[in-house]
Amino acid sequence: MRWIALLCGSLFGLGLALSGMLDPAKVQGFLDISGQWDPSLALVMGSALAVFMPGYFWWVKPRRQSLDGSAFHLSTKQQLEPSLLLGAGLFGIGWGLVGVCPGPAVAMLVTGQASVFWFVAALLIGIKLVCVWQDWQQRQLMAQGS
Repeated sequence: MRWIALLCGSLFGLGLALSGMLDPAKVQGFLDISGQWDPSLALVMGSALAVFMPGYFWWVKPRRQSLDGSAFHLSTKQQLEPSLLLGAGLFGIGWGLVGVCPGPAVAMLVTGQASVFWFVAALLIGIKLVCVWQDWQQRQLMAQGS
């Protein structure tokens, strides 16, 4: 099954490259709605949704388990939490400043650009810090409960 993940990841990376999503200037042009807005990435996103949505609603959503038989892990949260809003805000600020988000950054690793390696390293450090923070919070809650 790993070859399927490799195939899907490669196809995703190729799509990002062909659409221009690996060009930070193009992404920043799309995000700059007050200046020289470049709407071309909206077509990329719309095309992705047009391909994804029929398959999702007809094939994925009605299923109770994944194709390999394992259960889906869906969130049961019903309210927005401060951590979600903070994370989304940080993601948006980073995307706007750098013009790269995690998916394209991984695809850009094949370019060998040092700045991309620094971005991915910072991304991984940030993910680790969040995990450490969440573990600490969980231990604090458990300590208060006992």
